[in-house]
Amino acid sequence: MSQSFTYQVSPMRVVFGIGTIASLKDELERLGIKRALVLASRRQQSELGDLAALAGDHMAGLFDGAVVHTPVAVTERAMQVVRALKPDGVVAIGAGAATGLSKAIALRTDLPQLIVPTSYAGSEMTPVLGETVDGVKTTQASPKILPEAVIYDVNLTVSMPGRFSAISGLNAIAHAAEALYARDGNPITSLMAEEAIAKLAASLPEVIARPRDLEARSDALYGAWLCAVCLGTVGMALHHKLCHTVGALFDLPHAETHAVLLPHTIAYNTPAAPEAIGRAAKALGAADAATGLFDLSTRLGAPRSLAEIGMPEDGIARAAALAIKNPYWNPRPIEESGIRDLLRRAWAGAKPRAG
Repeated sequence: MSQSFTYQVSPMRVVFGIGTIASLKDELERLGIKRALVLASRRQQSELGDLAALAGDHMAGLFDGAVVHTPVAVTERAMQVVRALKPDGVVAIGAGAATGLSKAIALRTDLPQLIVPTSYAGSEMTPVLGETVDGVKTTQASPKILPEAVIYDVNLTVSMPGRFSAISGLNAIAHAAEALYARDGNPITSLMAEEAIAKLAASLPEVIARPRDLEARSDALYGAWLCAVCLGTVGMALHHKLCHTVGALFDLPHAETHAVLLPHTIAYNTPAAPEAIGRAAKALGAADAATGLFDLSTRLGAPRSLAEIGMPEDGIARAAALAIKNPYWNPRPIEESGIRDLLRRAWAGAKPRAG
């Protein structure tokens, strides 16, 4: 069957392996960065030790205040540090909060970025930034936002607690699942999405069982990278819009929100994209993708309800009303009553239901 599609590869360098953090100095020099602002939590600083030595003295200073959902108020504090230190690049070491802050700084300064992820979040591979003001998260895309280089070091994921590994991995799977029915999807991205889902579905239980197993960790990080490539290559749909909406509205933890909502958003879209979502089911080794995701989440011990991660029941109607404003493209029309039912089931931790 003939197909028409557009495929564009992001201009980014990726270094993947075990112990690759040792190449930090070389990668900074490759980017021409002599004085980097390093964004790293105190935990990451403690684990990595002497960051200045690791960076080969290409470090201007540190900022450890990154916060999930990239609040503009936090970015403004970081920008005060940027103006004081005058760095010529940014290094973000950590999970999605550090990456988001790096991207927010780059948007305002056009400084080059080197990202060192320590979770499976995936935003390091995208030119998209979501920022939060007064409980509302808005997204934008720009070439300035896309990091120039990413170092994936499997060793840096070993200390990730089992529970967070699970929810971070489910967050990653969401990128690949939505890529399968994206409006601007293409055969290459779909192949990567299937491989990513299969790799994470197989490796995450092994990571939970043996957190320090480098082979399992490597497979999971590889799968997460593929998910991130999907996220950066094609547009996302209802799932990501809904996560951004409820996450910012109720200040919910990002990865947990993705983990809870994913089976329900996939169930909502299954009638409108059965072939695409069938590929996700195949990758999961399940008869039905939504049920397969729900069962995988249960097996991993991830949270299953919005209630348990802090969303109030009386916020369901407000979230549904907000979610239909400025909606992302979606294969199935986004109707307030349907979204309200979806959120009610997700709030209660009920099994997903298509329809």
